[in-house]
Amino acid sequence: MAHRLFVGLDLPRAARDALAALQGGLEGARWLPPENFHITLRFIGEVERRQANDIADELAAARAAPFEARLAGAGLFRTGRRARALWAGVAPAPELLDAKRQADAACARAGLGPPERRFTPHVTLARLSRAAPDAAERRAAELAGAVAGAFPVEEIVLFESHPGAEGARYERAARFPLIPA
Repeated sequence: MAHRLFVGLDLPRAARDALAALQGGLEGARWLPPENFHITLRFIGEVERRQANDIADELAAARAAPFEARLAGAGLFRTGRRARALWAGVAPAPELLDAKRQADAACARAGLGPPERRFTPHVTLARLSRAAPDAAERRAAELAGAVAGAFPVEEIVLFESHPGAEGARYERAARFPLIPA
């Protein structure tokens, strides 16, 4: 049985609540539930149980220091002119980038190739398949100044994605405390 996985950082309730309060104001957006808010460090995709276990073992051995993440700014992911997602930005602190490198190294030791996507630290707020591009631009600009806040990051999480009719549900399959090298 295949498991659809990614490595990320969880957000505390206060950060989720602050981001949830910013949702709305864009017709055609599919707003993500706050329990799905996270920062993706490494998308893995579908793997078999054995490789999932190898990834978990390697993440358990990874070493990176706890740190404070800061939400800042907002933007859109696009395909051509079409906006696909509205996101809140995460300031690229050195510790965040180190956690990303550790996640990538753990995945490589578990037999995965290099990441397919460029790392843009963010929290996805909405999917925009039906939102008008100009309206999405305006909403992202409005949110850019509203998103601010910091929170402690003390663990890396291995998430499993379960697709559904209303969108994916993310399960926290395993948690790994951040431990300095």
